[in-house]
Amino acid sequence: MTRLELLKIIVGRARINGFEFRRWYSSRLGLPWINSDAAIACLEQQRRYYALLFSHEFAMAFWKAGEEITFQVAAQTFQRRAPDGTIQTVTRKPFTRRSTRRDAWRYHLREMALAEEPLRYIRRYLHVEDELIEEPLATPTEEPAEVAAEPAPQSASRRRTGKPSRPLPEELPAFLRRPYP
Repeated sequence: MTRLELLKIIVGRARINGFEFRRWYSSRLGLPWINSDAAIACLEQQRRYYALLFSHEFAMAFWKAGEEITFQVAAQTFQRRAPDGTIQTVTRKPFTRRSTRRDAWRYHLREMALAEEPLRYIRRYLHVEDELIEEPLATPTEEPAEVAAEPAPQSASRRRTGKPSRPLPEELPAFLRRPYP
């Protein structure tokens, strides 16, 4: 999943919860509104998505107050001292956690600020299988006339489960096609 696709999903989810993306884009970034695709592409290309992710209006809409949030907690391994004085290694499996808090958005903003990559942090709350792919900057290169077709590498989800990963949608989701007020 590319950064642009992830941003479209993130903005769509916040918009469903009441986030007014067009108003935020025009007022906070001071850029003229063309359409939602151009706005999201501008956020992605100029790395302005940090302004979106750490915006209080966005966070309040994305992590709606009082709404149950489900997310994955990664596997953990740590050491602790047992009652008899020996040091034991504890390994915990990954698990799903649910949370309901009135001010969950504040907690998530703090955690996202501490995270190494905020997009990876917020991706945990979207329930998408694909891993975020960093796209290299586009440079003009010439391709050879004949390129041998290599098999596509298997995604991480396919390697784990043996099932094919879900295909990405070809067209924009309905919430991004709706006209903005």
